[in-house]
Formats: sequence, C-alpha cells, structure tokens
Amino acid sequence: MKSLESKFGILLRDLREKKGLSQAELGTDANLDRTYISLLERGLRQPTLGTLFALANALSVAPSAIIKQLED
Repeated sequence: MKSLESKFGILLRDLREKKGLSQAELGTDANLDRTYISLLERGLRQPTLGTLFALANALSVAPSAIIKQLED
C-alpha cells in the first residue's frame, strides 16, 4: 500500500502534467519553490493545508477534489 505522501505526489504530478505546467511554472503560480514541488511529487514532503489550497488554486481544482481523489 502506498503512503499518503506518495499518493499525493503521484496525483499532484498527474494534475500538473494535465494542465501542461512545469514544476517551475506550478511553483510560480502557487508561490512555492520548484524544489518543494519536486519534493511533494516524490512523496518526500507533505503539504500543509495552506499549501494544498495554493496548489489547488494554481491547478484550477477544488481542494476537496484533490482530497477526494486521495481516498480512491
């Protein structure tokens, strides 16, 4: 079973790629560093609630939609 961090990272990468954004572009849009986006995508860090909302806003998805997808 994958950890929650790993699941979030895979989902974040998928959402970012579907949006056609690089890690740097997503970082800029969410006011986060590109290296932090990389750490999140590799499951090495967990987002705070504020980070989750910033990423969701930058990806034009509801934060609740991200959480819902993690439950599957």
